[in-house]
Amino acid sequence: MFTIAVFLIVLGVLVFVHELGHFIAAKAVGIGVPRFSIGFGPPTPLQFRRGETEYIVAWIPLGGYVKMASKEELEEMSKLEGGETLEEWPEDKLFENKPLWARMMVISAGVTMNVIFAFFAYAGIAAIVGRAEDPTTHIALVEPAGLPGAADALLAVPEDVQVIRLNGDTVRSWTVLREILLDRTSDRLRFEFAGGVGPVTVAIPGTDMESRLAIYDALRPAWPNRIGVTQPGMPAADGGIEAGDEIIAIDGQPVRHWEDLKRMVSRSAGVELGLQVRRGDSVFAARVTPEERTIPDLLTGEDRTEGWIGIGADIDIIRIEYGPIEALGEGAANTWRDVVDVFVTIKGMFVGTVSTGELGGPILIAQVSGSVAALGIAPLLAFMALLSVNLAVLNMLPIPVLDGGHLVFLVLEGIRGKPLSLAWRMRLTQAGMLVLLAIFVLVFRNDIMRLIG
Repeated sequence: MFTIAVFLIVLGVLVFVHELGHFIAAKAVGIGVPRFSIGFGPPTPLQFRRGETEYIVAWIPLGGYVKMASKEELEEMSKLEGGETLEEWPEDKLFENKPLWARMMVISAGVTMNVIFAFFAYAGIAAIVGRAEDPTTHIALVEPAGLPGAADALLAVPEDVQVIRLNGDTVRSWTVLREILLDRTSDRLRFEFAGGVGPVTVAIPGTDMESRLAIYDALRPAWPNRIGVTQPGMPAADGGIEAGDEIIAIDGQPVRHWEDLKRMVSRSAGVELGLQVRRGDSVFAARVTPEERTIPDLLTGEDRTEGWIGIGADIDIIRIEYGPIEALGEGAANTWRDVVDVFVTIKGMFVGTVSTGELGGPILIAQVSGSVAALGIAPLLAFMALLSVNLAVLNMLPIPVLDGGHLVFLVLEGIRGKPLSLAWRMRLTQAGMLVLLAIFVLVFRNDIMRLIG
């Protein structure tokens, strides 16, 4: 129920923001608005009228609409928009009688509002919460398993090396390294290291996110060998290990960083281990026997067995604070990044470098919404900002029914000097609805396959 409630709130807010843009713009240029709806189809009992407009919540919660006064109502859209409205409107309040610039402004106002929402959401998060970063810049090691063949050059990188630049940008934290690595606008990854280690360049297209994520997973950060949390009832806690302790050796082998600790424990399921533990100024011995756990291997899809003692790393997360101007810059940068990511993804699907299997629908959005909401308001707001940008860009696709399709009609009207005939617009709208239906079937199929897979 929590997931469903969060999903409805997230979707409702984003649809409201989008339709509010159309509504405000229509009112500003004097177009009559008989209906403002969240959802499609027949209205629910949640409805009221104020002035010339009825405000409703409809039964199909997969979008919304602002119904504008017009004598050129398309039959297909009327069905989605809860039926015809019976009011007679003055000629000067009809959508089709407004200047071309006014109609284009009204049609584009929805996506504009979605982008504005994302901008202020990201800026607000930066101003109020700031930004948390993992300050690690050293690579403990490069894990060969799962590393794409195109990235084999990274296997020559020595252990415990510091990354100072990636694609020319300074790497001040592991968080920044991840952002640059997953930047869809670059078609290569050029790593520069400290200590006289030569640079490594890997040719991976920005659209190949699977390979880039595999590279990120293979780069293991050199986190300190310090315990951040112990799980009650697990071997570490039962063996006297506490948060803040440092494991400096296991069975006489030195532990330099968290990755050493993780690997030694992982391969020792059911085997008693002798630990040297530093607590403050003292060092003591402890003995633990890792529990055997079976977990799915994300690389092979098969189950694997590993040792588990119930500990978590202690990472010195730093928080970056932003002033008002810096926060606005952060809002603009994050919004633009999302816009570029969506465009690159769409392009990748057209040219075949991105699988349509990556598309997600309402079920995936609901699942992610619930998970993110559990982390707090700031992560949920950031997720909503990302969805808002996705909604804006996808709505601008030149598909009739969508805002982008309506803009194409208006551009053609400007070129021809007269609008397309109502018959042609109806045919194209029918085709657009078939395209949207196919997309809905695809994303629902993907969602269902994720559930059962």
